[in-house]
Amino acid sequence: MILGLDTATEWVYLALAGQGGSWTKKVLTGQGNSASSVLLPSVDELLHDAGAARKDIKGVAACVGPGGFTSLRVGVATAEGFAIDGLSVWGFSAFELRARTLRLASQASASGPKNVCVVLDGQRQEVFFQEWDTGVPKSIEPAAKIPLGQLPAIIGPRAWWAPERFCGQVAPTISSPPIALEDEGMATLAALVELCHICPSRPPENPLTPFYLRETDAEISFPEASKHLKEEHRRGVAR
Repeated sequence: MILGLDTATEWVYLALAGQGGSWTKKVLTGQGNSASSVLLPSVDELLHDAGAARKDIKGVAACVGPGGFTSLRVGVATAEGFAIDGLSVWGFSAFELRARTLRLASQASASGPKNVCVVLDGQRQEVFFQEWDTGVPKSIEPAAKIPLGQLPAIIGPRAWWAPERFCGQVAPTISSPPIALEDEGMATLAALVELCHICPSRPPENPLTPFYLRETDAEISFPEASKHLKEEHRRGVAR
């Protein structure tokens, strides 16, 4: 069985996929209910639903971002915790997960737009942005962090999508309506199951590298220390 997890947003998405089928779960986090407190118990609940145990997990596919710094690190650290026991781990971006979500929800099929701008909440009046060919899916341009106020001009006439809980903040500023999903949660879980099947065909990653489009507060406040740590990380990977 392959465990898939995404903790990049306020939702924790989980999937188990194997030859016997697939099982999924989503949990809304919030005050007093953080990703760190619900992730492993939710994994155990999902394993119970599947009639399995942690020993049955053979690999972990984890979202590496971009997303919330703390919640994202919870998912990455959990995946690497499984890797300590010798399991393979793979990372995928939040953009790829959402591009596959759109494709599986049939919102970017032959009858709809093939290229879609995926817009994610960057907080601090910023957004994370990347255009995808959702039919493949494959990114068309590098991911970027941009001011929220520049988003309408950058999107222009192109088709776009943002998560439901963030869409209401950006939709009033953009002339074209967003792509709508009938059930965003179910479509996201289906995409996560798909990634559980796809990621084992990719080279394993150890350690996982979080996909940050914004520098952390520590990197801004202590640039020299951050540079040293990054160099140590690169040397460790090379070894």
